[in-house]
Amino acid sequence: MAGLVTTFGAGAMTNSIGEIRDVDFLFVIGSNTSEAHPIIAMEMKRAVHRGATLVVADPRSIWMSTIADTHLSLHPGTDVALLNALAHVIIEEGLTNEAFISANTEHFEAVRDAVLEYTPERGEEITGVPAEKIRKVARAYATTKKAGIYYTLGITEHSHGTDNVYALSNLVLMTGHLGYASTGLNPLRGQNNVQGANDAGASPVFYPGYERVDDAQAQAKHEEAWGVNLSSKPGYNLNEMMKKAGEEVKAFFIMGEDVLLSEPNVSRLEAGLNDVEFVVMQDIFLNETARFADVIFPAACFAEKEGVFTNSERRVQLVRKGVEPPGEAKPDWEILVALANACGANWDYQSASEIYDEMAKHASKFSGISHKRIAERSLGLQWPCETKDSEGTVFLHEHGVLRGKGQFQAVQYRPSLELPDEQFPLIMSTGRTLYHYNAATQTRRDSGTNAKQPEAFVEMHRFDARTRGICDGEMVSVWTRRGKIECRVIVSKQVKKGCIWMPLHFAEARANLLTNDVGDAVTGTAEYKVCAAQIARLEPETPRPERFPGSFCRDSEPV
Repeated sequence: MAGLVTTFGAGAMTNSIGEIRDVDFLFVIGSNTSEAHPIIAMEMKRAVHRGATLVVADPRSIWMSTIADTHLSLHPGTDVALLNALAHVIIEEGLTNEAFISANTEHFEAVRDAVLEYTPERGEEITGVPAEKIRKVARAYATTKKAGIYYTLGITEHSHGTDNVYALSNLVLMTGHLGYASTGLNPLRGQNNVQGANDAGASPVFYPGYERVDDAQAQAKHEEAWGVNLSSKPGYNLNEMMKKAGEEVKAFFIMGEDVLLSEPNVSRLEAGLNDVEFVVMQDIFLNETARFADVIFPAACFAEKEGVFTNSERRVQLVRKGVEPPGEAKPDWEILVALANACGANWDYQSASEIYDEMAKHASKFSGISHKRIAERSLGLQWPCETKDSEGTVFLHEHGVLRGKGQFQAVQYRPSLELPDEQFPLIMSTGRTLYHYNAATQTRRDSGTNAKQPEAFVEMHRFDARTRGICDGEMVSVWTRRGKIECRVIVSKQVKKGCIWMPLHFAEARANLLTNDVGDAVTGTAEYKVCAAQIARLEPETPRPERFPGSFCRDSEPV
């Protein structure tokens, strides 16, 4: 990622969640914030209520677009063209922050040259967003002092997801919206403690604290600290591991993840798992992946263990046990210590705090954080926090870009890898909904959330439904080059003509039987957001309900 983004590893917010309420211009792109991040969305709503300008860039008419000043309804997968067109306007109209660029960045000229051809008119031609809207948004973003960008998986889950993030970083750097409150580039993490997992080195690329495994100095430091020899070769990322299942990868240890629901092109993964020799699963409930497990370790949930979670704004907070784990379930760290000792490691950790404090000691960004210090502060501490007397960092880059210079990265628009054709004329995207969480391992066991959204569905535009003789609430078949599922249809203007959208949460109609597992060249992240699909009404026709209870569509009606 660009220098701004990777100073502390991809994914860390430069600013804090509480600052959002004071932002004067919010650019939300590729994020269905009110459903996927409802607490953060509350802060956005406060800002809008106070008078802030909200711009939402999303192919769907999500709830956030109903309160936005401007909705940029771009064609799926055309983010780079849109962002380069915004950059074109900012540069051509002299709205760049020249002082910031000169003092804090490098390679601006490459981006300036690259975006010359991305006029608002060309942006409109590629994205479908009117040129005047592009000009309006670019001017407002560049000229508003407190302007923040917020994005999530709608930006990264593409074959060109890295380019999307580069293009966003370019906007921040050329306007100087960095290093002070209520600004920055702010990726919103999709799951609880995913930030903490990355901080701790649960990555094939980094040691704890985002020190690269191919950095000889970092390798030597951790070899001395851990007393073992370490490889300097980065491991396989998640997408690579899934594709190599049963071939190069002969065993899996899967913790807290239902890969047979969440991974793309999952029928290919199932075939691979049939050839895997050994699968260990560690979770609080049985799920789809449990079908392939040879050993299952019953784990404690968040309320049954001690430890820390780190959220999107880099805030490390204590988790305190509220109840004892049921049956033989144990906290994750106890299971891992027992397993390590059975393998001859001779570990003698006695608590979660002992483990965290050891990790933090060897990772400079967290070295001022400990369980003891967090316990003394109800809100925890935000890293970087490098000394025992530091109170942490509310927003990054206050005294200049932390890596020294923020690197501009010139990028060009590239179409998504799988586009509509005669056989598959629709573009399918997937995502999350308000009532279910990720693989829904927990939420579909709850009567309340299940009553709100009991079954899988697919959203489609009324024009596309009419041409196929499909009515709202009917059962349909959805298929791509990789698989086929059956679910109920919601007919709505929330999706663009030629597009369909599905949630990923339902095991009986797995959206990821359909999605494309071709990944971004840098990160390996699969292109969940764009794949070619087709829909047809199931025969014989099923009775149409009065109203599908899982619908979020305010305008859903028969065609």
